[in-house]
Amino acid sequence: MDKKTLLGLLLIGAIFIGFTWYNSEKQADYMAAKAKQDSIQKVKQAAIDAENLKREAELAQRRDTIQEPEQAVNPMTAEQVLEQSLGSVLYAATQGEEKFYIVENDVARYTFSNKGGRIASVELKNYQTYQKTPLKLFFPENSSFGVTLFTSRQINTDDFFFKTDLSETAPTIVENEDGTQVTFRLYAASDSYVEFLYTIPKDNYMIDYAIRFNNMENVISRTQTDLLFNWQSAAPQNEKGFTNENNYSTLAYMYPGEESFESLGMSDKDREEQVNVAMTWVAFKQQFFSSIFLAKDNFQNGVVEFKTFKPESGYIKDYSAQLSVPFNATQNQYDFQFYFGPNKYSIMKEYDLGIEKLIPMGSWIVGWINRWVVIPLFDWLGSFISNFGLIILIMTIIIKICIFPLTYKSYVSMAKMRVLKPELDQINEKYPKQEDAMKKQQATMELYRSAGVSPMGGCLPLLIQFPILIAMFRFFPASIELRQQPFLWADDLSSFDSILNLPFSIPFYGDHVSLFALLMGISIFISSKISYSQNGASASQIAGMKFMMLYLMPLMMIFWFNNYSSGLSYYYLLSNIITVGQTIGFRYIIDDKKLHEQMKKAQTAKKSKKKSSWQQRYEEVMRQQQEMAKRNNQPQRRNK
Repeated sequence: MDKKTLLGLLLIGAIFIGFTWYNSEKQADYMAAKAKQDSIQKVKQAAIDAENLKREAELAQRRDTIQEPEQAVNPMTAEQVLEQSLGSVLYAATQGEEKFYIVENDVARYTFSNKGGRIASVELKNYQTYQKTPLKLFFPENSSFGVTLFTSRQINTDDFFFKTDLSETAPTIVENEDGTQVTFRLYAASDSYVEFLYTIPKDNYMIDYAIRFNNMENVISRTQTDLLFNWQSAAPQNEKGFTNENNYSTLAYMYPGEESFESLGMSDKDREEQVNVAMTWVAFKQQFFSSIFLAKDNFQNGVVEFKTFKPESGYIKDYSAQLSVPFNATQNQYDFQFYFGPNKYSIMKEYDLGIEKLIPMGSWIVGWINRWVVIPLFDWLGSFISNFGLIILIMTIIIKICIFPLTYKSYVSMAKMRVLKPELDQINEKYPKQEDAMKKQQATMELYRSAGVSPMGGCLPLLIQFPILIAMFRFFPASIELRQQPFLWADDLSSFDSILNLPFSIPFYGDHVSLFALLMGISIFISSKISYSQNGASASQIAGMKFMMLYLMPLMMIFWFNNYSSGLSYYYLLSNIITVGQTIGFRYIIDDKKLHEQMKKAQTAKKSKKKSSWQQRYEEVMRQQQEMAKRNNQPQRRNK
């Protein structure tokens, strides 16, 4: 391995680290354009509707109590003020007791509340938390969903009690293949009401949600131009480690017609953003599960934010979104959808709504490798093998077999550079002076040309393999298939493994020891040592390369991967072991003496050949540079 090859490897490592850092931080400072003041004012006003309602009633009551005795004839109470403002029927809907109703299909259990006619909780039947408790995406006590309407005053449906035909005592089981409809109505008069219509399918995670208006023309103000939604949900911690789950949790949204989504970024801080363009959906995304609100005719704008909980709180993030859609008094129905389910590519892709892009597969060629190679291969192996540790082993072997020609070509190229080392040393001894740099370069290029060696021949195959390394780096932490899958000492391949819990936390490392990460670091050290022992002479030309290759890089990887997916560390461990085996095998198969003899024969055969046009141009450039250097040095010599 010569100087350029080692520089190439160093570049690969730098790109690998830089890519990960950039990918996790690239959206952290994104800022939208200035908000339209009228729309944002309405959205923010919608968030405090209930508070305004109470304040007005309290002020009215205070005014009544401070009036002069002769003016306080038949004073109106706060409740009477509210009833007069809302009307008797709508006012009656502010009084009641919150009740919960359960509707079950094959994959989830939905808890509805008559207060607001909302979905108050969702439990996924096929999954559990890391603590083996039922997995719920959110709970009634820390979630809300309401629609702001303008009647004689601004109201929020989340403050009213809806009527429904659901049974409070027995769950409703969805058995019809076409699904079951769940209806909640908020009456403003005997024949005027707002209806929330949910269609629960039998066997998938997507729910149809429609808002219908019946004879509400004289109830809803003619000045209303938007339907304003207030959606909030605190996401509980469902996975093993807070840090790892938080790193993959964010609030995301999609613009119409775009190929990728936008997000508030992966952060342990609080984030808020005003979005002033249309959105097709908004997602409260966790590492392996998402709650997504979709508008068939798009949201026109909104304010989205999340707040991050403290570790040990039992929650990850508190999400909220204030969204608006255009309102038309002549339109009686508005259609939406909810997705409450896993971040599983095969499931999300079926809906053809772009929600599968929430799974961080990577962009460009990395995403292509994951979507069309890694995931199909992983799913195919999983169809007849239940042990995911064995699946990763087989997948690693298959990938290594596929890239074997590149690996072999890289080794042969480095072997050629190694056997040419004595001749390169002779050239360096022959042209030791700086002014002979062009002659030395020409002689070196002639040696490479005659021997049939490319200086970049060892690096290019490694660079071609680099997207596969990145694809694996993105695949394992995002693969729900690995979630809670045990292997050897690891109890969850999607999270870190721990053989020792420390009583303190080490910066950038954590409070535990991951054995897979430790073994991976050792395998990198062994692989680097073998490589350095074979190419140490050329590697030593770069200051600090030995320390970088043998010690710093393995140590950095141990620190870096200690909190990552144990499945990822296990894959890299297997990959390094196979690479070491291949290197040792190549060393026995490829004889340096025979290779050198073949290269000498090639040199003899090529000496009579005409130089290539590229080499001629290169030598001409070098000659011109040397002449310019000589001219620049001449005045300095005279001064001396």
